[in-house]
Amino acid sequence: MNKAVITCHNLQKSFFQGKLEVPVLKDVNLSLAKGEMLAIVGASGSGKSTLLHLLGGLDSPSSGDICILGQDIADIDEEQKCRLRNNSLGFIYQFHHLLPEFSALENVAMPLLIRRIRHSEAYERAAEILKQVGLGHRLLHTPSELSGGERQRAAVARALVTQPACVLADEPTGNLDRHTAEGVFNLMLELNDKVKASLIIVTHDLQLAGRAGRTQRLIDGVLYDPSGTD
Repeated sequence: MNKAVITCHNLQKSFFQGKLEVPVLKDVNLSLAKGEMLAIVGASGSGKSTLLHLLGGLDSPSSGDICILGQDIADIDEEQKCRLRNNSLGFIYQFHHLLPEFSALENVAMPLLIRRIRHSEAYERAAEILKQVGLGHRLLHTPSELSGGERQRAAVARALVTQPACVLADEPTGNLDRHTAEGVFNLMLELNDKVKASLIIVTHDLQLAGRAGRTQRLIDGVLYDPSGTD
């Protein structure tokens, strides 16, 4: 059995509006194996993005624990969390978050440069993965010179350039038309199979989610398995 890449146990998250406590996630349990692709679906406001932020160590739970590659992230400081994220995780968002003043090549190389990898190697690896996502002819173009689908392909390349154990994708096709969304989703499936990175994709698109290896549903902060039980 594959060792889990990400696990969480009895995860809870609440926010406060004045003195009023608003629960967002309630006793969420999840385990993701190496190379597995999980889609988490749910209505807007169901807690999907909050869950993804917690799993990526971008926010802290109210209670419960999260482990990335066996490391309980509550046991490490912020600097160590940043290092763990950079080494083990990739992130894709609904809006690409590419830096507008940099080329596609520079944007994709950025996570490697943060690791202090030599510039020549970082750019070589960035160029290679941009070719894999069909942007080999767009290396020097800035985000404003790319189409919406091309920008999202560059974002996928940036998430995968570090060869992460897991990619966390928050509505990665939500800002694209159906045809372009299917193209980006196909690319993610292909690269998931090729590089064996695990994928957690948060989406409201049931048609695309159905193509993932496993689907779970968040309803009012509770995560249900496909049979409809906790």
